[in-house]
Order: sequence, then C-alpha cells, then structure tokens
Amino acid sequence: MKIALLGIVLSVATIFPAAAQTPTFDSSGNGLLNGTYYFREVFYLIGDNSGDLSRAIALYGNVAFNGSGTYTMTATVADSNAISLQSGTLSGTYAISASGYGYISNPLSNGDFVFGLVAQGGIFVGSSTESGFNDIFVAAPLSSPVPTNASFKGSYSVSYMDLSSGSPLGAIGALLQLNPDGAGNLGNVSISGYYGQNGSSVITQSAPAVRYTFQNGAAVVTFPTSNTLLVTGQKYLYISPDGNFVFGGSPTSWDMFVGVRAASSAPNLGGLYYQAGIDEDDSQLANGFGNLDTYFGSFNAGGGAIIGHQRVEDVFNSGSLDYTYSDAYNVTSNGSYSNPATRYVVGANGIRVGSGIGPFLSLNVALPAPSLSGSGVFLNPQGVVNAASSAPFTAGIAPGELLTLFGSGLSNDTKLEVFSTVPLPTNIAGVQVLINGVAAPLLYVSPNQISAIVPYSTTTAIAQIQVFNNGAPSNIVTNFTATTAPGVLTALQDGLGPALAEHGDGTLVTEAHPAQPGETISVFLTGLGAVIPAIPDGTAAPTNPFSLTVNTITAYVGGVQATVGYSGLAPGLAALYQLNITIPGTGLTAGDNALDVSGPDAYTSEAIIPIGTGSAEAAPLLAAPVARSVVSRTRPAGTRVRRKLDYHGDREKR
Repeated sequence: MKIALLGIVLSVATIFPAAAQTPTFDSSGNGLLNGTYYFREVFYLIGDNSGDLSRAIALYGNVAFNGSGTYTMTATVADSNAISLQSGTLSGTYAISASGYGYISNPLSNGDFVFGLVAQGGIFVGSSTESGFNDIFVAAPLSSPVPTNASFKGSYSVSYMDLSSGSPLGAIGALLQLNPDGAGNLGNVSISGYYGQNGSSVITQSAPAVRYTFQNGAAVVTFPTSNTLLVTGQKYLYISPDGNFVFGGSPTSWDMFVGVRAASSAPNLGGLYYQAGIDEDDSQLANGFGNLDTYFGSFNAGGGAIIGHQRVEDVFNSGSLDYTYSDAYNVTSNGSYSNPATRYVVGANGIRVGSGIGPFLSLNVALPAPSLSGSGVFLNPQGVVNAASSAPFTAGIAPGELLTLFGSGLSNDTKLEVFSTVPLPTNIAGVQVLINGVAAPLLYVSPNQISAIVPYSTTTAIAQIQVFNNGAPSNIVTNFTATTAPGVLTALQDGLGPALAEHGDGTLVTEAHPAQPGETISVFLTGLGAVIPAIPDGTAAPTNPFSLTVNTITAYVGGVQATVGYSGLAPGLAALYQLNITIPGTGLTAGDNALDVSGPDAYTSEAIIPIGTGSAEAAPLLAAPVARSVVSRTRPAGTRVRRKLDYHGDREKR
C-alpha cells in the first residue's frame, strides 16, 4: 500500500538536489534507528482561510528499521476522506547523522520527508516541515520482552491535542494525570484543558473508572464516551522500553498525546533537548480564523534560560521557516512550570511535555539529546551554533554567518588565538575550517572552540563542515543551509539580554541610556545572508558603495513593526551586519521590549531593547555609521544568563 496525499507531493529535488549538485547528508547515525518501533503520525491539511481542515490522517502501527537506511511499516490508516480504516505494508528510506538529526521518507506522501531527531533511548520525533502540510511523527523502540499491564505503573503527566473536529472552534488541548496501577486500572483520570471557541476558559474534568489492557506490546485505554468530556473513547498507547515515555491516540481519528512518568527525585531540565510539536493559535477566532503550525527542533536549557530552535511549517502564513527563541523556566519540585502560553511538566530522565494555555493550544515533547564525544580532532555534530544568538545546530546556516564551532582537539595551542585585523585569515595556528571544501575566514581558534564565517559561496541545500588541525582532519559534520539565519549580538554575548545597539552618536543603548520612541538606532547582527555588491570572504565591508543585504529584513520592537532604514554589512568590519531601525513612536511600553528580526526564511526572538519615556532628538543618523568598537566586544560564548519570560504564541501573523 502506498497512499499519496492529494495535491501536496513535492519532488525530492526541491529539498535535496542531486548528489552531483550538493554535498550528501551524513548517514553515519543510521544505526541509531535499528529494530522494531511503535509509531504514530498525524497529518493535517488546511482547507480555507479560516484554518479549517480539508483532510486529516492518522497513521500508526509498527516500523522495522534495519539500521542501514531502509524501513518497513505494518500500519493502519485512518483517513477523514475514507469510509473505513485501511491496513497494509509500507516501506521507505532514512538518513540519520551522527547527532541523531536526519529524515525518513514520508510513508504517505511520495517525495516528502519527515525531518527529526533521535533522542536518548532511541525515541524519534519529527515533522514534515517542507511538505506543504502539517504533521507530527513519534516513534519509540518496542521493548523486549514486550510490555504488559504490569509495565504501565506510576504517575504520568500527558499532553493531549485533538483537531478531529476539523475546525479551530472545536480544537481541544488538555493535560491529563494518569495513575496506572500495573493491573489494568487508571482509576479516575484528572483532565484540565481548553476548547478553541472557549478561549482562555479552563475546563476541569474527571474521567471515572478508566481501564487499560496491553496486547502485543501496545495498550488500549478506554475513556468514558461522553460529549461533555475533553477526552473520550478508545486510545492506543505505546510505551518506551524504560516506561518513562508514552504516546499514542485514537485508532479512528486524528488526535495525539505524549506523556512522561513522574521522576523519582527532583526533576532537572538542563542540557541539549530534541523537540517536536503542534500549535493551534486560536487567539484570532473573533477575527474569523485559527492558525495551525507543526515543527521539530532543539533547545539548550541551563541556569533558568532556554535558547531554542523550531523548524516550523506554517501553511496558513508563509510556509516553513527557522524560528529561534528564548524562554525562562523555574521547575518546581513536582516537575511543573509554565509561561503565559504553555504548561510544562518535566519528568523521569528529564523528559518534558507541554500543553498549551487557551487560546494558545499546543502539544510539545522534548527529550534529552544523546551526549557525543570523539577522539583526535573532533567537531561535535551538535556544536555548530550561531555565534550571536547561540541558536542551536538544527537551525540552518546562512552565507556570511558567523558560526561558533565546538569540539575537542581543534587546536594544538592551549590559549585562545584571536585575529582582529582584516582581511581575516583562513589559517590560524595551523587550524583551518572547510565548508563545502572552501576555506572559511577565522576570527579565533582554541582547542575546544572556533569562530568561523560561512563562505558566501555556500548556497547548496547541505553544507559539509570539517576542521583541519595542522593537517589532521576532523570528522565531517553536515548542516542544512538557509537563505538567512539572523542572530542579534547581545551585551551578554550569548543571545540573551540587551541587544548590542548604538545611538546615533555612537554610544551604547542601555537601560541607563535607553532608545526613545521615534529614534533611529543601529543594531548589530550576523546571518543576514547574501549582499550586493558582493565582497570577498573575510574582508572589510565597503563604504562606497555600502554592501546591502539581498534579502528583505524586517524588525519588530515590542511586537510593533519598526522601520528598517539600512540593512547591510557594517562598514569597515568583517563578519558583522548592521540594521538601522527606527523605534516605533506608539504602541510600546517603557522598559525592556523584545527585539525580533526576520528574513524570508528565518525569525529570531531573543534579544531585548530598553525603551525610554522621552522622544527622539532631531539629530540625523548616518546611513551606516562605522562601529569599529563592536569587534572588541565579541568573544567566545560564555555562561548563559536568564533574561526574560518569552513565549512564541505571538509570533503568528507577522
């Protein structure tokens, strides 16, 4: 059986050009998917401008990965366009890199791919973000021996999302508390959640006498059938080998749940995580529409701060883009924490699940990433990050972007070797970085960290990155590329806190000297992509003429669009872009305001701008003032610092 989703099939070449035209993606991690897994994938096709669905599909069953790039599924399909369930065998291919990041061919859409990541415990989460439809895919290894009723025991927090009504008005998001006793009983299940049309009104319910039974390693959970309950009917449940993670949904409709068992001691959220999820933004129902997106990505958590990336498929707006963001957290002793848009629970092994707070309905699952190390000259496949924003490695890299590369044995010199004059060299202390075979300009090198500029010639869909330390090669790391990858430099030099920005007189924008409504300031960034006129890699940006970005760049302060007067390279400097933005005269509140920057395929919301209560002076700002002092303020990334509570429910409709 091979089912193609109508009208949305992409050719493979639109995502991955032929091997002769682009480097190949790393498949050295194929063995991370090996053996029999249970899986569930749900598809959603938007049918109109109100956000109603024209079609929904659930695919579930087991999949056998052979460890070398092919799979076979024994699956059932529940299709809203079909009268009955369909069952059969599907097959396909996959490629997983050393980091666990990769893709599998979409079993229901020829030429499309589910992009995602293999986390600790072999669990795969992903989404077909380049496809033109929304979906989420979750797979976990089947235990041996297979789970039984006795395997399901403890306290679980479960995030639930149900779009089966086909309308944003009837969307359901909920958080469930399950307490299986190992003997087939869940008892009274506590449910709290939201209906789309009810906005922020929380609904609290209890489902009495819920039971479950395992057969062939999967469970059937039976909820009371009642139109008044958020969660009703049969649900198929799959469980990870260690029992800490559960997922599943209805055998006949298009819902999804993910859950985590409570930790036996104080839970911890820290380190690198792989994530996927569904967002149903119903905040605009009064204006006649809801907005659906799905995504995969990663984030780093530490010290109460999160810096994250989501590759988002937003059909209703502008398609797929890289979204980088920050968030703050303070996990309580029971594993819970929240922000204005989402309730989270951190459980056993640090696994996190999230459920949206109406009208921002959502489901999120985040699992700790595997820890990687290597001998000799080792470039960490998870260690390719935006040098300004610290956006993690799953974000695409753009021509001209300043990268920070992490690893071990990258340089023989134990001290930091910094090169501060232009043109920047492509060899420092015998260290070179090749990106698609082109030597990258270097800002500094050290044994564990390198700062390199992506050559402007990096325009293929995949980039291969390799370090040479006095002729000794590292492993090759592959990353997807992007047109733009904006990252704002910050005073804290980690992507958080106040943006590195200047007033017209060259002084820094600070809380003591904030930007004023109507004032034009200069903001410094990386990752804005190609420029015209083009310049050689690593050279100083010209002043006559200025080198302007090819791509249109937009900026928002406190959610209000700001006028961008200049978008290009910072004159006289290498590896630095500059935006001159005029602070909106109305709509802002004095104090710290979010600074968001977007390109055609990327959006970043991390930095802040302090805004004052006065008005701008009439002094004109040069089109592109030289800011040579900025170079001395850039350094290797340090400890991340908590800066503000942020959430991504307000990113839509930009």
